[in-house]
Amino acid sequence: MSPPSPRVGFVSLGCPKALVDSERILTQLRIRGYEISPSYEASDLVVVNTCGFIDSAIDESLEAIGEALEANGKVVVTGCLGANPGRILEKHPHVLAVTGPHATEEVLEVVHQHLPRPHDPYTDLVPPQGIRLTPRHYAYLKISEGCNNKCSFCIIPALRGRLASRPLAEVLREAERLVAAGTKELLVISQDTSAYGVDRRYEPATWHDTAFETRFIDLARALGSLGVWVRLHYVYPYPHVDEVLPLMADGRVLPYLDIPFQHGSASVLKRMRRPAHAENTLARIHEWRRQVPELTLRSTFIVGFPGETEAEFEEMLAWLDEANLDRVGCFKYSPVQGATANDIPGAVTPEVMDERYERFMQKAGAISAARLRAKVGREMTVLVDEVAGGSATARTMGDAPEIDGTVKMRATKALRAGEFARVRITDADTYDLTADALPG
Repeated sequence: MSPPSPRVGFVSLGCPKALVDSERILTQLRIRGYEISPSYEASDLVVVNTCGFIDSAIDESLEAIGEALEANGKVVVTGCLGANPGRILEKHPHVLAVTGPHATEEVLEVVHQHLPRPHDPYTDLVPPQGIRLTPRHYAYLKISEGCNNKCSFCIIPALRGRLASRPLAEVLREAERLVAAGTKELLVISQDTSAYGVDRRYEPATWHDTAFETRFIDLARALGSLGVWVRLHYVYPYPHVDEVLPLMADGRVLPYLDIPFQHGSASVLKRMRRPAHAENTLARIHEWRRQVPELTLRSTFIVGFPGETEAEFEEMLAWLDEANLDRVGCFKYSPVQGATANDIPGAVTPEVMDERYERFMQKAGAISAARLRAKVGREMTVLVDEVAGGSATARTMGDAPEIDGTVKMRATKALRAGEFARVRITDADTYDLTADALPG
C-alpha cells in the first residue's frame, strides 16, 4: 500500500491574472503527485498567492499569511507582494520562502524542498485543461504578463515586469483545450490586452493552417472562431481597438469592452500618465454604439487622485453622463509605495474623497438602473452560473462573472448550470435583472 500523497493548501488572492498564476501552480503540483487540501489543518504545507497593488490588498495578503502560519506553520509566499520580500519578512519572518509573481517553477522547487514527493505517472491524473479555480463553464485566458505603461499611480510594471506576450499559437491551443473540456466562456485577461503582440513585433503565426499575426485583432478573430463567448477585459482604448467592433457586430466576440478609463478630466489623466489619454473617447464611444447598439461598456475610475479639484471631479461626472457607461466601478485613491503619484502635490482629504465617491456612485447607479430598465420585456440569451434551492443565477452577454450584475429567475428543469438559456427580462433594479425562462 503506497503512502498517502502530501497535501498542499492554497490561498489565492488578487485579480484574475493572479488567479491564472494560481491555476498554473496547482496544475503543476497535481502533475507532480501532490493532493490539494481545502483546509489549513489537513495540509502539510500552504502556498499563499498574494496581491501587492494597493495598501488594502497588501494588508489582506499579510493577514492571510499570518492566518496560514498560525493554523499550519509551513507557508510559502508567492505573487505580487513577493516582489517586495522585505515587507513580508518584516511581518512574518518564519515563512519558508518568498517568490515574486508568475514564479511557478520557483514555488515548485520550494515545495519539493520542504515536502518531497516523487511523481507517479500511474496514479497522478490531471485533466488536459489543467487545474482550475473557476467553474467548468468559464475560464480566464491570460495572454501576456507585465505592462509597458507608466501610469503614475501604478507599480505593476515594477511588480510583474514589462509586457511579455505569449505566442499566439500557444494561447489558441490553450483556448481549444478549455473549450474541448466544456468551457462556454473565455475571459481574455492581461495588464493591457490591446497591446498584445507589441513586444513580439506582431510576429507571424500559423494556427490550423491559417496565417495570423501576433496582435490584438488577430487574437480576437481566432478566438471568435471557437464557438463560445469571448469576453475582452483590460482593453486600453488605442485607435486599433475600433477594429474589433465588426467581430462584435457579427456575433463572433461578445459585444463587451472592459476599458479602465480611470477619469474623465484631461488634466487629471495627464497627471495619471494614462496611455491614449488624449484620444476623444466620447466620440469613439458614440461611434462604437452606432456600430454595435448592444455593446456593453464597463470601466473603473479613481476619485481623489492627488490634485483633483472640484471642477475636475465635476468634469468626470459630466463625462460619465455623456458616456452613459453600463457597468462602473470606483476606487478612492490610495497611495502605493513606489508610485510616482505620491509626489504629486494637492492630496485630497479623506472627507472630500468620501463625499466624491458617494456622488460618483450615485450617478453611476442611476445610469446603470436606467440602462437595465430599458431591457425589461426583451428576450435574451443568458449563461446559467448556478441552480439551487428553486432559483437560478445567470448572466447576460453584458455581465462578466464576479464583477458585473446577474439575472435571477425561478429554477426549471430546463435550467442547468453551465448551459445557455433563453429568457424574457421581467424586472430590473440598480445592477441586476429578473427574468423568466422561455420554453424550448
